[in-house]
Amino acid sequence: MAGPGGVVELTQELVRTETINPPGDEARAAGLLAARLEAAGLEVVVHELGGPERTSLVARWPGRDAGAPALCLTGHLDTVPLGGSDWQRDPLGGEIDGERLHGRGSSDMKGGTAAIVVAAERLAGLGRGRAGIELVLCAAEETGCEGALALTRTAGALGDAGALLVAEPTTNYPCVAHKGVVWLDALAEGRTAHGSMPHLGDNAIHKLARAITRLDGFAFDVPTHALLGDPTLNIGTVTGGININSVPDRARAGLDVRTVPGLDADDVAAQLAAAAGDEVRLETRLALDAVDTDPSDAWVQDVLAIMGPLAGETPEPRGLAYFTDAAALVPAYGTPPAIICGPGDADQAHRTDESCSVSALEAAAQGFFEIARRWCGL
Repeated sequence: MAGPGGVVELTQELVRTETINPPGDEARAAGLLAARLEAAGLEVVVHELGGPERTSLVARWPGRDAGAPALCLTGHLDTVPLGGSDWQRDPLGGEIDGERLHGRGSSDMKGGTAAIVVAAERLAGLGRGRAGIELVLCAAEETGCEGALALTRTAGALGDAGALLVAEPTTNYPCVAHKGVVWLDALAEGRTAHGSMPHLGDNAIHKLARAITRLDGFAFDVPTHALLGDPTLNIGTVTGGININSVPDRARAGLDVRTVPGLDADDVAAQLAAAAGDEVRLETRLALDAVDTDPSDAWVQDVLAIMGPLAGETPEPRGLAYFTDAAALVPAYGTPPAIICGPGDADQAHRTDESCSVSALEAAAQGFFEIARRWCGL
């Protein structure tokens, strides 16, 4: 698997292909992967996201039975920015040092995407099985699953899938659930005035600050989930005012809520509004439900049996605090069972000096191939 064109080399090539979002430029990686998949015989369709430089792709290897649902393997092409700290190695170099491959996206999640592609190439080399596979490689995941959501809204972009595997970083441990997300803005309005005469104005920042204080330590009214625990609330941004010597008439805070089953976007907004008070109004920016698959599902058990030994652990049901494109794709496919499993390390995601295990990359490509081979009946 580590020979020319293998998963390690492809991961290096993807790391060296800059797709930092913003601006994204995922077409660079999509074109590279489309060429490989077409050469392997897969049917590839590229979907633009607002312009030719932002693209997702869907690749299919159909089965002999047109009525048999495919296995969807999905990953995203974009990465987060590099951050303000200096990197010890070139973040776009794909350098290998011992057992680690270094660079932005190596764990999150160009390594997982490379493993999907290499597994699909190997599968296609076996010929047609009863069922097929569908690769969904998305732009703009890091900014709220924009690419995946666009595909779900595009007629005919997605086929029929009976199971879904997301190759996000889990150190190859198969996880059956992840939290959902609700992003909201808390908005306060006031009246501007000269900074030397604040009594003539109405300070929007004061209103927002009072609301934020009321949300400190807030707990949602929903039962604790067995795998995902409790919802969380983080206030990630606060902005307001136009200059230091004016009373601000606008202020805004960005709220990031990670949800569990039983807590939807309407519940989140209602509970937060009641706690924050009437000095602010809430506007929902993004809402995706949690993903929660029955661990006893036959396909899930199959994946656990395949990936457990490769991860070096006895698999038991686990959930994840972050969300993935599965939150958009699972409802679009009709809620098939979904597993999140990829070679990257979750604690490497979004950090300076990101890296991924070389042996985990090779294990993921082998495991994904075996999962797909069994699904297709080959």
